[in-house]
Amino acid sequence: MKKTMLIAAFALSLAGCSWLLAGCKSATDPTPENYLNTINAYLPDHPDCLLDSSVTFPYTTSDAARTKQLDTLVKSQVLEVGREPAMHVSRYTLTQTGTAAGPHLCFGYRNATDIVSSTTPAMTNGFPETKVTYKYKLHDMPMWAKSDEVQAAFPVLAHEASGDATDTITLAQDRVGWSVPN
Repeated sequence: MKKTMLIAAFALSLAGCSWLLAGCKSATDPTPENYLNTINAYLPDHPDCLLDSSVTFPYTTSDAARTKQLDTLVKSQVLEVGREPAMHVSRYTLTQTGTAAGPHLCFGYRNATDIVSSTTPAMTNGFPETKVTYKYKLHDMPMWAKSDEVQAAFPVLAHEASGDATDTITLAQDRVGWSVPN
């Protein structure tokens, strides 16, 4: 009986210790888990897009390489094109599919899957900051972005959709945890 009570007390003691140790984890600790949580909280509001803010629609170009690239989006019914042969100019507008992708033709959201590396947090602008390199996969990709032809025309999209993509982000620590500084 004493042996059974002693074993039960020891088991309760171990459970209590593990609960205390688990409770000691903090959102401010520089851990891969905290970094992943912070990055994945940030990413849904920052979709990946084909075009930067300098491109607005209607978009006109006479550049042959850019025309060839954008014509793949015409074939995928993301853009419509009007040509002015005398001026060697193509004028692109968004289709309904293109409008759904947004003015910069966003093609999905990242989900950080693993932390590759991080720097030791160092004080910057009054807060500890670290640079974190992470692996990610894209999700919520529209069908046009999955097309081999579009991915061939936009190598960055192909790389990001490969499942082997990595990126680096700066994280800053404050009293409540980690965040992506503005």
